[in-house]
Amino acid sequence: MRCAAAGVLLMWAGCVHGEVQIHGFLMGNLAVRTTGERPPRGEGGAFVLGEERLRLDLSGAAASGRVSFLVKGDLFHDAVSNRVDGDLREAYAGFRGGPLDLRLGRQIVTWGAGDLFFINDVFPKDWESFFSGRPMEYLKRGVDAVRAQYSSPAVNLDLVATPFFRADALPSPKRFFLYDPFAGIASRQERKPPARAANTEVALRLSRRLAGFDLSLYGYRGYWRMPAASVESEVPAVVRFYPRLLVWGASAQRNWLAGVVSLEAGRYGSRDDRRGANPAIPNSEWRMLAGYQRQLAADLTGNVQFYAEIVDQSPPLSAAAGDRFRGILSARLTQFLRYQSWRLSLFLAYSPTGEDFFLQPEISHRLTDRFSVAAGANIFAGRRETTFFGRMRKSDNVYISARADF
Repeated sequence: MRCAAAGVLLMWAGCVHGEVQIHGFLMGNLAVRTTGERPPRGEGGAFVLGEERLRLDLSGAAASGRVSFLVKGDLFHDAVSNRVDGDLREAYAGFRGGPLDLRLGRQIVTWGAGDLFFINDVFPKDWESFFSGRPMEYLKRGVDAVRAQYSSPAVNLDLVATPFFRADALPSPKRFFLYDPFAGIASRQERKPPARAANTEVALRLSRRLAGFDLSLYGYRGYWRMPAASVESEVPAVVRFYPRLLVWGASAQRNWLAGVVSLEAGRYGSRDDRRGANPAIPNSEWRMLAGYQRQLAADLTGNVQFYAEIVDQSPPLSAAAGDRFRGILSARLTQFLRYQSWRLSLFLAYSPTGEDFFLQPEISHRLTDRFSVAAGANIFAGRRETTFFGRMRKSDNVYISARADF
């Protein structure tokens, strides 16, 4: 992040005669496991999450509006592991000139049309944060990248080049129950793609509005965000690594039937094992999604989706066992009450192929313009511990949070 910090300092120098804003919040989060179970390598007893966070957002722009910067960072105390740490969420410098917008540094990028199911959004996620009950914004992780956005009547272009690989943050076995096909091997190693020019990830989106549709085409050349695993017999040790990946896809959205229809598809090409012969490497697959959202009543919105994965070959040994086809039905209801000071949300995902489901109810209330509270639950169920949600069926938890903005 040295380049990002240097870039932000340069932008600060360019913005001293412009506008600078400081915002932030104090937040406390607590999540407790309700199953009475303890992970084999558990920490914190029944507590999945217990923390206090201080967020500072610093942004500025030159008087001309052409030069800008943004820094978002958290300082937090993790009471479960009893440590103090920091999280640099975003830190980038920006330049705008006509139709071109450039950004350098850590930034959060969101693409695609799905609700919690990501196809062409190939950027890293934090699944431990999501399943612990942290606010939704913590699901996305920033990438240290150069981003160029170009707008024109013919087409809009969004190009992201990332020289430093960042993986998905998966639930920790210290706080969650997870299926482990290599449970008998204690030694663990991880190998990430080294930072060199040849390993730079490149993601591209082309978009425009045509015949009432918001259309986008996507391409990505990089790595799988979730690790594969193999056993090295000499030690022995389980080695987690990130195979090369090529993704191309498309999405379309438009107003229809008094709501919004979303379609998205993507082809995941496993560049290190195109024939699917290596059981340790994820196989190539198709991913597809169809969704519909509409307002059902005053301040009540409903959303339904069907998501599917079709794997070319049998699943690898390091993945959850199952069929080559996996389908998930999901629905979300969101109700606002009392001048939108109350928000009630219910998200349900059910897989008829895996016979497992995930349920997340949540209620939040804004007491004042600066103080809000929320409470919810993460509930998992499944017949087998090898399926996507079934593997976490002993990790049901309830969570609460309180936030004060300034």
